[in-house]
Amino acid sequence: MIAFLGSCTTIQSISSSAKSAVSNIKLPKSNVSNNPQGSNTDSGPIEFLDNLSVTPGKVFLKKSSIGIESEKQSAVNVNFDVMPSNLSEIEKANWLQLKYSIKMDVAVESVNNIPLLKKIDEWYGTPYSYGGSSKSGVDCSFFTLDVMQSAYNINLKRTAAEQYDQTSRINWEDLKEGDLIFFKTEGPYRISHVGIYLSNNKFVHASSTNGVTISDLAEPYYQKTLYSMGRLPALAK
Repeated sequence: MIAFLGSCTTIQSISSSAKSAVSNIKLPKSNVSNNPQGSNTDSGPIEFLDNLSVTPGKVFLKKSSIGIESEKQSAVNVNFDVMPSNLSEIEKANWLQLKYSIKMDVAVESVNNIPLLKKIDEWYGTPYSYGGSSKSGVDCSFFTLDVMQSAYNINLKRTAAEQYDQTSRINWEDLKEGDLIFFKTEGPYRISHVGIYLSNNKFVHASSTNGVTISDLAEPYYQKTLYSMGRLPALAK
């Protein structure tokens, strides 16, 4: 029999058989004397009369005389590093949507470009390698080239500077999924980095420090090195 506690002084949703046994239970004065709002700031369990205790942060109640015991804690520990191999195609799509909605901090239902998610996930975590074009190491422009070809059937040129020339300029507020983000990370004279915009200020790219990953345009480093944002003609509709 489980009961939920709204506060240290309120016991709710307890069964009728238990009510009579615990109706006279009162908090020890020491638990509330310095806390007028009745909230608990102690990380330890709160001891009640007659061996009734509550652990803050958990649904946990015990009183052996009336058969109330602690609720079993079900830990949700999903490993999103590698997709399980035994999923159906629908389950794989759902798994990808959940994984990347968490990474982008957006609603699951808004992450619906499954071909894009599949290709990103195929590369995700691949280390950076200048001039690289394989799963053992990839650079930023080959990553964007491969993802855009697979997800949007758009052919990009090989370097970040060439990809910049293939796009038309857009404003920050007009950014949408599939737009390219260009950076000058090696000084003011050369476009040296490119990524693909996703949503909620997040973009995916082959980072020189973290490999293929999702980053936030609001981070100071990217704010400092951001040069331009571009849209490819095929996505201009």
